[in-house]
Amino acid sequence: MNLSFSFLKYCKNNNFEINKNQLKIIDDLNNYYKSNFNQNLLTKFFKNKRNKLAFYLVGDVGVGKTMILDYFFNNITERKLRLHFNEFMIKFHNFIFDNKNEKNGIDLFVRDLSKKVKIIYFDEFQVTNIVDAMILGKLFKKIFEENIKVIFSSNIRIKDLYKDGLQRDQFIPFLKVLENHSNEIELIINDDYRSSKNKNLDRFLSPIIQSNNFKFNKFFREITKNRNKTKKVLEIKGRKLEIKSFFEGIVKFDFKELCERNLGSEDYISIANNCNFIFIENLPDFNEGNSNQQQRFITFIDIIYEKKIPLMITSNVNLDKINSAKSIKEPFKRTISRLYELTSMNYN
Repeated sequence: MNLSFSFLKYCKNNNFEINKNQLKIIDDLNNYYKSNFNQNLLTKFFKNKRNKLAFYLVGDVGVGKTMILDYFFNNITERKLRLHFNEFMIKFHNFIFDNKNEKNGIDLFVRDLSKKVKIIYFDEFQVTNIVDAMILGKLFKKIFEENIKVIFSSNIRIKDLYKDGLQRDQFIPFLKVLENHSNEIELIINDDYRSSKNKNLDRFLSPIIQSNNFKFNKFFREITKNRNKTKKVLEIKGRKLEIKSFFEGIVKFDFKELCERNLGSEDYISIANNCNFIFIENLPDFNEGNSNQQQRFITFIDIIYEKKIPLMITSNVNLDKINSAKSIKEPFKRTISRLYELTSMNYN
C-alpha cells in the first residue's frame, strides 16, 4: 500500500490545503502499515523486536490529525474498529460486569476483541477518569500481547497524559506500556484548519439578545415543522434520561439540562445515538466555579464530533472569547476548534 499519491489526489479533489508535514505523516503511516501488516515470511522471521504496534500522532488542535488518520483508516482492509475512547471503556466495563464471576476479565475481553479486530483507532485520545487510569496499564499490555494494533490522535504527548490527575502514580505503568509500543510522531502546523475554514458561524449566535434568540427559534421551527414532537426517554443501565424537546431526531437542550446534571459519557453517547441535529441554548462563559460543567461539555462535544452531529448554539460570549478553567484549558482548545466546525453552515 502506498498512500502518498492517492492522498495528494484526495486532497486536490476536496480542495484541502496540502502541507509537507502532513505528507511526511502519510509516509510514516505507510511504513507503519508495512511493518505490521505487509510482511512476507522472511521479514516475519527476522522481525525487528523494536517494531511498534501503535501509531501515536500528537499535535495541536485543528492541524489535520483526524483527516490524515481517517484517510489511512478508511484505506486499510484489515478488520478494524474506530470509536471514541470513552465508548471503548464503557464497552470494557460492561463486559467486565457481565463476566464478573470470571477471574481474568481483562484477558477474556482482549481475546474476544482480537477475534473481531486487528487494528483500533482512537481519535483525540485523552484520559480523565481515575478508574480508567488505574487499569489501562494491564488492559493495553494485554492488547499489545494479542498483537492488536492501535492508532491514536491526541493533543497531548504520551508523557503528559493524565498530568496532575489523582493518583497519577498508578497511571505510570500505562505510560510505560504505551511508550514502549508506540511510534510517537508530532504534526506541526501553525494554523487551525477547523477555525480558519469555518468562519461562517451562522449557527453560533452571541451574545444572547432578542435578535439572536429570534434567529435561533426561527431555524428550529423551520427544521422541525414536518416532525412530530414526542417525549423521548432514554434508558441507560436502569436509569431514565428524559429529553423534553425531541422532534424525531432533532433536539433542543438548555445548557443546564446537558451539563449541570450529573451526566457522563454513557448518557451523552445515548443522546448522540438518538439525534441527528442538536440545539443548545445559553452556553455560559467558563471559569473555576463551573469547571465540572465545562468538563461535561468537553466530553459531550467530543462524542457529538465523533458522531458527526451538527449544532446550533446561543451563547453569552463569542466563540473566540470563551474562557476556561485553568485545569482543563488545553483540552478545551480542542472543544473550541470543534465548535467552529460543528456550528458552521458548511457543516451538515
